[in-house]
Amino acid sequence: VQLQASGGGLVQAGGSLRLSCATSGLFFSSHVMGWFRQAPGKEREFVAAITRSGGNTNFADSVKGRFTISRDDAKNTVYLQMNSLKPEDTAVYYCAVGTTPIVTTLHSGYTYWGQGTQVTVSS
Repeated sequence: VQLQASGGGLVQAGGSLRLSCATSGLFFSSHVMGWFRQAPGKEREFVAAITRSGGNTNFADSVKGRFTISRDDAKNTVYLQMNSLKPEDTAVYYCAVGTTPIVTTLHSGYTYWGQGTQVTVSS
């Protein structure tokens, strides 16, 4: 199983970025997909997740109303659209494959992880 995250970069506060996570080696449409992030000196935290059908999503309170998550099962890819970015959104963002059929915010609910993509938001 491979997950390749991309789309990170340097952006000014208030700007937008779209992260992508392309997967291979798994039956993508059968998995919940999630995004986590880890800032320097901090623990990895949940950001967003989407159900297998794409009908339900869950977001951390800190990103609600600013981030959206979506998936394209035909492309085996999950996306994270990030708008109105803030300096506190600066982190390495990781995508992950869910192990349960329901959305969870817990690390233990995810198995395979991507390599991460750096997002830096300047003030």
